[in-house]
Amino acid sequence: MKNRLIVTLTTVHGSRQYSLGQVARYILFLFVVLSGISFFISNWLLVKTTDDLADLEENHQQLSDQYEMMLGTQNLYRNELDQLSASLAKVANERDRLQADNIRMGDKLQEENLRFGELNATLDASLSGLETLLNVDTSEALTSERLEALTMMANQRLFMLNSIPNGVPIQAIRINDGFGMRMHPIRKKRVMHHGIDFKADVGTPVYATADGVVEYSGNKGDGYGKQVVLLHNYGFKTNYSHLNKIEVSSGEFVHKGQKIAESGNTGKSTGPHLHYEVRHLYQPINPAPFVSWNVANFDTIFTTVKSIKWASLKNLYPLNQIAQP
Repeated sequence: MKNRLIVTLTTVHGSRQYSLGQVARYILFLFVVLSGISFFISNWLLVKTTDDLADLEENHQQLSDQYEMMLGTQNLYRNELDQLSASLAKVANERDRLQADNIRMGDKLQEENLRFGELNATLDASLSGLETLLNVDTSEALTSERLEALTMMANQRLFMLNSIPNGVPIQAIRINDGFGMRMHPIRKKRVMHHGIDFKADVGTPVYATADGVVEYSGNKGDGYGKQVVLLHNYGFKTNYSHLNKIEVSSGEFVHKGQKIAESGNTGKSTGPHLHYEVRHLYQPINPAPFVSWNVANFDTIFTTVKSIKWASLKNLYPLNQIAQP
């Protein structure tokens, strides 16, 4: 009996004894040991898996936050481009769909083939129109590379035209005086005129000619009356003077085309008008080339205004994706 294990089970009906031999004891012992090891390993794996899952959730949240921040920045510059290229993208998608259908159905899609050709012609005409608008050489090839290059160029030009002053700041009656030496209407002697005078009735809306921040709004008592000074990208600054009403305050961000004031006749002025200046690094520049600058004659500003080192712009992102003049 010394080599046997006696197991006693007691119930309401009495007690029973079971005798296990040495082999059975080893098997039972091994089962208990393996069960214990399995229990501890399972718990360790559960704890480790829980920690890993927590790390993954934290990393996922960080990536989500970064993505939302990057998405917000990109959307700022893509809104205007999306409006410009929406029709082109729609036609290109339709063309690709019809091309895939044509491969699968072969000769049975003669009618669709005709439609596909019409869409190709429409897309080609649209791309040619965009190339004409951008004043670049037209291409005969209808390729995705062509569309991508035009989209990137349009995006860059829109970015520049939003960042650097361009266009007219007011719907004026006419231009009274331009940039340069002139006979001062009040002082009655020849002095340098640092801007352009736009004749306009009192209360005519005045608009920001580029995105920027309001450096000053008010009346300095220097003869310019009520004025707004905007600070723009790349060292540019614009000044809007002799205003009747100011609608922005110092430190406020403004966007191109935003109404910032109304024209008037304040300060040393002989009649209602808007005095408009463009400066770069505090030096006055003739505003005329900037007033006529737009997406169609985009390259002209880089050769007309020679006092600015435009060549260094090509090293800036996102402008370095396609070389600028």
